[in-house]
Amino acid sequence: MTISPEQRAAVVKRVYWRLIPFLFTLYVFAYLDRVNIGYAALSIRRELHFTDTVYGTGAGLFFLSYALFEVPANLILLRIGPRRWIALIMTIWGIISSSMPLVHSPGSFYLLRFLLGAAEAGFFPGIILYLTYWFPPEHRARAVAQFMTATAVSGIIGAPLSTALLALNGVYGIPGWKWLFLGEGIPSIILGLIVLRALTDKPSEAAWLEPAEREWLTAAASQQHSDEVTKTKLFHAFANPLIWLFASVYFAISVGLYSLSLWLPVLLKNLFKASDLGAVALSTIPYLFAVISVCRDCHAAHLP
Repeated sequence: MTISPEQRAAVVKRVYWRLIPFLFTLYVFAYLDRVNIGYAALSIRRELHFTDTVYGTGAGLFFLSYALFEVPANLILLRIGPRRWIALIMTIWGIISSSMPLVHSPGSFYLLRFLLGAAEAGFFPGIILYLTYWFPPEHRARAVAQFMTATAVSGIIGAPLSTALLALNGVYGIPGWKWLFLGEGIPSIILGLIVLRALTDKPSEAAWLEPAEREWLTAAASQQHSDEVTKTKLFHAFANPLIWLFASVYFAISVGLYSLSLWLPVLLKNLFKASDLGAVALSTIPYLFAVISVCRDCHAAHLP
C-alpha cells in the first residue's frame, strides 16, 4: 500500500512534533549539566580554594572522556536500542551531576568530571544516529539543526535557573553551588525515566503511525542518495582530506563555544566587578542574541 505525497508530508510533520521537542528538551539538560560548572565556578574556586589550573583541568577532563567513549557508546546503542540506551545514560549522568556537591578536592573534582563526560558521550552522537531512523535524507539536516538549537536555549534557561539556585546559598546550611548541581542534575534523572515511555526505537515499532505510514517511513529513512553503497574501512575516512577539514571546523567551533560556556561568568565578574549572582545573570545575554539569530534564520528558511 502506497501513500500520497500529502500523506508523506503529514507523516514527517507528525514525527517532527512527536520527537524533536522532546529530544530538544533532553539536549537542553544534557548541555546544561556539562557546562553548569561554569555557573558554579566562582563559588567553587573560592570555597574549595581551586586555582584556575585546577578548575580548567577539571572542566576540560569532561571532553577527554567524551571523545574516548563516543564511538563505543554508539556501538552499544546499536545493540540495545536507542530508547533503553538514552534512558540509561541520562539517568547515570544525572546521578553523577547530582553528586558534584560531594566534591572536596581536586582529585574528586577531576574524577566526577571525567565520569560525566563518559556518561554523556553517547547522547549527542546517539541522537544524531536516532534521527536517521526517523527522517528521510531530505528532512534530516533540518531536524538535526533544530535539535542543536538547544545549546543556545540552554544558556537562556541555565543562567536564570542557576542564579535562582545559587541564591539558595545557606538554606539548610547547604552552599548555593551545591543546590545548583542538585537542582540541575535531578531533572536529567527524571527525564531519563520518561525516555523509556516517550521514545520508540524505530518507525516499524511506532503504534502511533498507521501500518502503511510505518512501512513508507522505514523505507524512506533508510534510502541512500545513490543505488550503490560503497563499503569503506576506517582508515579510508582518516585519509579523506574533507574529514580533516570538517573536523577542524567543528573543533574550532567547540573550542569557542565551550570556552564561552565554562569561563564567561568568571570573565564577567572580573570585567564588570559584579557579584557572583550578577555575573551569572549577565551570562544570559550572549545566548539571548544567539536564540534570536537562530529563530530569525529558521523563519527565513520556513522551518516548522
